[in-house]
Amino acid sequence: MPSNRSSADPPRSADMASNTFSAAFVRTSGGWSGAEVDLGGAEIVDDFGDAVTEALGLAGDELALLCVEVEDEWFAIARYRGEDEPRVFLSDVHAIVSDTLGELFAEFAGVAPDKDGNGLGVRPAGDFELLSDLGVSSEELLELSMEEGMLPADILSVIAERLSFADELDRLR
Repeated sequence: MPSNRSSADPPRSADMASNTFSAAFVRTSGGWSGAEVDLGGAEIVDDFGDAVTEALGLAGDELALLCVEVEDEWFAIARYRGEDEPRVFLSDVHAIVSDTLGELFAEFAGVAPDKDGNGLGVRPAGDFELLSDLGVSSEELLELSMEEGMLPADILSVIAERLSFADELDRLR
């Protein structure tokens, strides 16, 4: 896979907040199966896919989702399937300017965090249609992300329930 980082960029390791949870889920004929994923060594966006493949033992064209929640601030969902281009949804660009993991997800979503901005309001980014063929529409994904008082863990739980992997998510938490 080609790297999304130029050779002039210094390597960076994903500084992970103390309350970071990341797990990947693969859809099989029997449902969903999950595993925790360590993103602490991620230096470039491609490292996320490598970590998912390793954690789940992917070998082919399986559908896999990487779910990441950071503290009570933001979450991301990345979607992988074989050789297809990976896709990502990021719940809030503003909340991620202070950690490297967040910066990598912003890069993955194709946005540059506005470090000088006022940070007012939630600003989702990336592929809003990421889960629509699985049963969560772009409207629902945006509504969940922007709902006042909903924590990232709660939102991922609702999504996992809708996609039928809530038991696996709860087991890994």
